Amino acid sequence: MEKKRLSKALAAAGVASRRACEELIFEGRVKVNGQVVKIPQTLVNWETDRIVVDEVGVSSEQKKVYYMLNKPAGYICTNSRPGRQKIVYDLVPQGNERLFTIGRLDKDTEGLILITNDGHFANDVIHPSSNITKEYVVKTAQEITPEHLETLSQGARVDDKWIRPVSVHKVRRGTFRIIVKEGRKHEVRIIAERAHLKVVELRRVRIGALTLGTLPLGECRVLTEREKELLYESKMPGKPGSQQML
Repeated sequence: MEKKRLSKALAAAGVASRRACEELIFEGRVKVNGQVVKIPQTLVNWETDRIVVDEVGVSSEQKKVYYMLNKPAGYICTNSRPGRQKIVYDLVPQGNERLFTIGRLDKDTEGLILITNDGHFANDVIHPSSNITKEYVVKTAQEITPEHLETLSQGARVDDKWIRPVSVHKVRRGTFRIIVKEGRKHEVRIIAERAHLKVVELRRVRIGALTLGTLPLGECRVLTEREKELLYESKMPGKPGSQQML
């Protein structure tokens, strides 16, 4: 078996996305043959090297699985359960795979999230160069005015960067749709807060060309090969889904 870079090997084994695997390595949480390794480019061989993450052995590459979940509010996107809280993995079929979410939705946000054990696939979807957009439906406590829409379209500072949405438009009295590209934590809520809008419900309805469709809240299903292809096509300028308006 050929040698692979440690970060790529961990991603292929379903530990996390490649970027997240690099962070695990930088943090000193990965050992190869008993020694902490902090260089993601370290070459490893599954047949001759023993790899552990957080003192748990990692087996070689797993069969890849891909789920689409309509996440309800009240579930958190984490692999380690805090106390008795509900986590998104309670809603997917239980197997031997080490699953993780592609990006996250906060506890109070509903809607489309992807779950997999394919680190390469996850990295392709979440990497900033992918330019894959996400669409949210936001219900507020106030009626949406033209002034609100103008402020929303200006964006807001999220962490250390000013984020502008791709588009914003009013759906009905107290509901608007917003399309974003950055994927930063709480960005939609922060943009709404800057416009002095109180969010009462937030739901993600699209990632690239993938939409929730009729998938019931709390249900998941396996992604089809065509849906995975559509997601990759979403990355390409001029392809359907790259700036899709719903």
